[in-house]
Amino acid sequence: MPAPENSQDFPLKEARGLVAHLMKPKAHIYWADLLLNLILGWGGFYFVIITEAFTAANIMAFIISSFSLYRVAIFIHEIVHIKKGTFKTFIAFWNITAGFPLLIPSFTYYGVHNDHHRRDTYGTTEDGEYLPFGAEAGWKIIAYVFLSVILPSLFFLRFLILTPLSWIIPPLGRYAWERASSLTIDLGYRRPPPTKLDGKYWRLQEIFATLYAWVATILIFMEILPFKVLIVWYLVTMFIFTMNSLRTLGAHAYRNPGDQKMSVPDQFLDSVDVTGGILSPFWAPVGLRYHATHHLFPLMPYHNLGIAHDLLVEELSDNSLYLAATRRSLWHALSTLWQDSKLSQQKIKTV
Repeated sequence: MPAPENSQDFPLKEARGLVAHLMKPKAHIYWADLLLNLILGWGGFYFVIITEAFTAANIMAFIISSFSLYRVAIFIHEIVHIKKGTFKTFIAFWNITAGFPLLIPSFTYYGVHNDHHRRDTYGTTEDGEYLPFGAEAGWKIIAYVFLSVILPSLFFLRFLILTPLSWIIPPLGRYAWERASSLTIDLGYRRPPPTKLDGKYWRLQEIFATLYAWVATILIFMEILPFKVLIVWYLVTMFIFTMNSLRTLGAHAYRNPGDQKMSVPDQFLDSVDVTGGILSPFWAPVGLRYHATHHLFPLMPYHNLGIAHDLLVEELSDNSLYLAATRRSLWHALSTLWQDSKLSQQKIKTV
């Protein structure tokens, strides 16, 4: 089901004027946030390794590590939206401390996510980050979440085995780029050939991610690192993918069947802001609880999205359409998606 027809009445120009002063990112917030969560994330990871399994200290360390590294991983979304040529040291540091060890270097999101925000691509079959969950059978929603269980192994094999082989076998190289180099939700997505939007150093990132995977494997094989490192890495990354799958399902209404192009207001009304719940910053970190507002202002830094949301609610001359994209909690967003799916299937049966 497409966005409401009255989306053309959305006061986009007025909204842009109200938040124009909130578009500049503050580097000290980015660095402080990232460094704190890297310390908590990898520090907690270390304590999971050295403590006895399933003890209170072990479980607490795992929880702290997982949520902190999840927040760190989500910075990849912010990195893609940072103005080209800026924050170069920050991006390189993120890759070294998170992108490579978690096997999600930034090139896996560049280009792909940019297309997700294009007017001619969003919600269509060319958008790898969109599936019409709200217009299809509910089992696909469940299957998408359970896919997170095997994703860490696929990424590990991608960089450990497929990448080295792709360097010497050109057809494998094309396959690796098209089908195994994108953080998307559409398993049928084929990534277009590399362009400048995919980043200047994507091949170098691929090499470093492969080196990380091979060095870790060799150190474990030689028993320099305990095998427990691999187990904990898998569980933490599985947690990250699972949390992100739930966040992703709560980020849009997913009502476009894939054959309609959508305007900026249409995209907004097909997206979700979650304003309530004390857990929202944990399951949707780095500003992503305000995903609808983000689709209105893709270049707005994450630390200003909440401010922008409150400002638009208070200052828009008519905020009814703006509030139409709001959900009270993740449960509200997911249950709405599930109900949309059920209704779509009922309509199909009655036709």
